[in-house]
Order: sequence, then structure tokens, then C-alpha cells
Amino acid sequence: MKIIIVGTAYPLRGGIAHYNALLYRELSTRHDVQIITFKRQYPSLLFPGKTQVETGGELLKVPSEPLVDSINPMNWVAVGREIRRRAPDLLIFKYWLPFFGPCFGTIARVAKKGPATRVIFICDNVIPHEHRPGDVAFTRYAFGAADGFIAQSDTVERDLLKFWPGAKFRNVPHPVYNIFGSLREQSAARLSLQVTASRVILFFGYIRKYKGLHILLEAMAALDPSLNIHLLVVGEFYDGEEKYHQQIKGLGIGDRVTLVSEYVANDRVAEYFSAADVVILPYVSATQSGIAQIAYNFDKPVIATAVGGLVEIVSDNVTGFLIPPGDPQALAGAISKFYIEKKGPPFSANVREEKKKYTWAALVGALEELATA
Repeated sequence: MKIIIVGTAYPLRGGIAHYNALLYRELSTRHDVQIITFKRQYPSLLFPGKTQVETGGELLKVPSEPLVDSINPMNWVAVGREIRRRAPDLLIFKYWLPFFGPCFGTIARVAKKGPATRVIFICDNVIPHEHRPGDVAFTRYAFGAADGFIAQSDTVERDLLKFWPGAKFRNVPHPVYNIFGSLREQSAARLSLQVTASRVILFFGYIRKYKGLHILLEAMAALDPSLNIHLLVVGEFYDGEEKYHQQIKGLGIGDRVTLVSEYVANDRVAEYFSAADVVILPYVSATQSGIAQIAYNFDKPVIATAVGGLVEIVSDNVTGFLIPPGDPQALAGAISKFYIEKKGPPFSANVREEKKKYTWAALVGALEELATA
């Protein structure tokens, strides 16, 4: 088939760019694939981070064309016509934010050449955690152009069918992000990061309120200091950094927490995961998490809240622990138990087996089925 993926790609940064690169690699083994990416992904005024561009090297080199302007309707029509001219059999959109609904929906409608071009949306979310005006209308407009959907978790599947009854879809879990290189020697990684504690836990990724960092900080205050547990918080703050500094100060845990308040370049991701014993996902709400799939890539156990798709990824007392959301005492108890009962080695061994089910081949197979259904 001739396939075009529309979405984020290097030099734009982030998990969606990594996802599209890995999807391109897998699809290209037996299809003719192109990526059309953004020349403007977000207007500067609407982007909460420091930069939209990757600061490290490109881990997986894939060709892409920067054609799409997310806020210019004239551009959407032009890109749609260009895609129509190329006459793909399959047009794929990675959908994670309703902001892109008008752009993607218009491109898809203009690009479709009768039944010859199938349009599939790969859905991280249907409606996001942080609701904004227009979410429902924008998503409904985008989905109206789709012939099929990939739901990345049972939670997304339920949201999809509630929002779009009768949708033709396949449920395929988020594949592992096997793009960041190999696990490094733990002591060397800690030395590089200047972490001297004997036990290290990791919170990684963009920091928004729904991700529950404030709960994890309360849990840190509840932990017995004699356990010598150090928390690495690594990611760009989208939720006001100062309040977290104030919380850390107020809880008196400044000597047990390191804040790395920046987007981590591709070539440094392995260093942080290698330094950690376990990855913590204290989310208040979730559909699924790409961070869990990075953790699994490095054979790291995960302690997560039992919300959304996290309960499908983390097998309780097998690859990590599941705890109730919004409960710092339960989170502190799970972290303590992880170390006191020496769960690290058996959990990591189980992760090595569990992650075999999260393959890019399974995703490609589902896309091929939908494209020919």
C-alpha cells in the first residue's frame, strides 16, 4: 500500500514524534510510506513549553516533509489537495488533542479520493484530561472524516464508542518505545547525575496537574528517611514550577528530591531510566501512558495509580504495584514495600516477558486490517 502519516516528526520533539518515527519504520518494511509533518505545530502563544524543537540528536532517521500549519485553514486545504494528488491507499493521523481536530478533519476530507483512500485515526485520547472549550465539536469534526480507529487502551475504546457509536476500530495497546538505546550501568548513571542515594525512584515526563506529582511529593514526606530513597523528577513544567518548589520546601524533603525542570534530549533519556530502580506514575487520571512504555523498554518496574489504561499495562505485584489514585499514604506504602521486599529483580524479569506483547507489528497488523475491511 501507499501510506501517508500526518503528524509530528523530527525536528519537532516529544513522544508523538518518536511514535510516528517508529510506526514509519515498521510500516516501511512492506509498504511505501511518507510522513507529512508540521511547519507550525502550535502557535507560540498556546505552547506552554520552552521550545517545540528537539534539542538532542535524531535517534531514528526518517524522512518527513514540513507542510502543515495547524492554524491556517487555507493551508489545510492545500495540504489535503497535495495528499489527494499523491493518491495514498491509507492516510493515518495520530490523534491526541482536539486542538488539531479542525486541521486534521479538513485535510482528511480534502485528501480522500472516494473509497480509494482510507482514513484511520490512532487515538491516544478521545477527549483529553484537561477540558477546553471546543473539545467535543473539534473531535466530532475530525472523526467524521475517519473510516476507522485504533484505540490504544480499553479506556480509550470505551470513550470512543461512547463518543462515536458504531465506530470501526481495533484495540491495540501502545507499543514499547524501543528508540532510546540500551540500559546503562546503574552506578555510572547515578554518578553522572550526581545522585548518591542507594535507592532512586523516577517521575518522568511533562508535568501537569493530572499527573499527580503533588501526591508523589506528599508520599516522599511519608517515607521513612532511613530507607535512603531519592526522587528524580525529570520533565518540563506545564503547571507552574514554583508551587512544587514551595511544596518540597514545606514538606522538608529538599535533600531527597532532585528537580530537572527541562525537556530531556533524546540521547539522555537512557541515563535517567538507568539510574532508577522503579518508575512512578501517580496519575489522577489517565487513558494510557507512553512513559510506562519507555520504562518497559528499559526493563523497569512501574508503581502506578489504578486509573484508565494504566491498569492494563501494570500487572499488580507482577510488573509493579497498582494503588488508588490521590492517596499519598498508599503510594508511600507501595514504594516502601518495593524496597523492603526486594521486588526489583523479579519485577524486572516479569517486565521483560510482559513487554513482548506491546509490539509495533501488532499495531501495523491492525492498521492493515482496518485499511482493507
